[in-house]
Amino acid sequence: MPAFTQYSCRNSVLTKEFIYTPQDVQFPSCHASTIIQIKNGLIAAWFGGTAERNPDVGIWISIQSSGKWSKPVEVANGIQHKSKRYPCWNPVLYNTGDKILLYYKVGPSPSEWWGEMITSDDNGKSWSRPYRLPEDIYGPVKNKPILLKNGDLLCPSSTEDHGWRLHMEFTPDFGRTWERTAALNGKDTAAIQPSILTNNDGTLQLVCRSKSSAILTALSNDNGRTWTKLIPTGLPNPNSGIDAVTLNDGRHLIVYNHIKKGRNILNVSVSKDCKTWEAAVILENEASDDEFSYPAVIQDEEGLVHITYTWKRELIRHVVIDPARIITKPIVDGNWPE
Repeated sequence: MPAFTQYSCRNSVLTKEFIYTPQDVQFPSCHASTIIQIKNGLIAAWFGGTAERNPDVGIWISIQSSGKWSKPVEVANGIQHKSKRYPCWNPVLYNTGDKILLYYKVGPSPSEWWGEMITSDDNGKSWSRPYRLPEDIYGPVKNKPILLKNGDLLCPSSTEDHGWRLHMEFTPDFGRTWERTAALNGKDTAAIQPSILTNNDGTLQLVCRSKSSAILTALSNDNGRTWTKLIPTGLPNPNSGIDAVTLNDGRHLIVYNHIKKGRNILNVSVSKDCKTWEAAVILENEASDDEFSYPAVIQDEEGLVHITYTWKRELIRHVVIDPARIITKPIVDGNWPE
């Protein structure tokens, strides 16, 4: 059984653990985690069931308090009525300060799913009934939203029904009313699941997954309403989900598979300007048929970085990094340094 690992304080990786054990849950497969900080702890969520796309897949959560994770519980499912149930996908948590929002998708496939949300007023102990989002609104499709200075919650989103297309969605009231941009990319540049970073000059920058074997990026000067053309970052992407966060010190941190094919290596890189990235941490590096994927990353109030990700489609792993202890090395021509 996988074990908890405590790292030396001289390493930037402080803690590496599994949120639950196989004996704690009723589902054999999991994927697509999300994480937020709450008062006195953390909440993580993911989808779990017999396998991705199966109708029994629901949204599960665990709450960390006093350093311990609670036994996972299912908080949402795709039950429509007695004889019909659809799989759930890609939960995304957000803490408004007054309540917890949990966005997720329901439907037979990514090309046919729709957006739903539930809320909690007691830090995840109980949840509202599901609310279906308006037509063509999906909420944040994989990665966390950011709150803009004008009060809008900017939700990085994408669709897969007419090719892989990026969109930005805006809600000024945490999910009651919505706006959505037109597609940010043409069908010739297949990209989905953006993350949003903030630059010192006030511009926003997205980084996203693509079918181009590279992580792509674009800039916005108007709070996400319009974006520049997508261009490569210089980091590889094996057609797998990524996540990123702008740290309190202004640096940017990205979690991704630094490989063009496969998902057996999971990495952390850091940038001061979102243009030049440097290698920081290797989270996983095992046999080529293993999968470590779909990371989520946040920075907590104490400045520590929390990362969750899929571990072999069997478990969700939680890693804590002290960004002040990160030692980086240059990435030259897209190659991870030895």
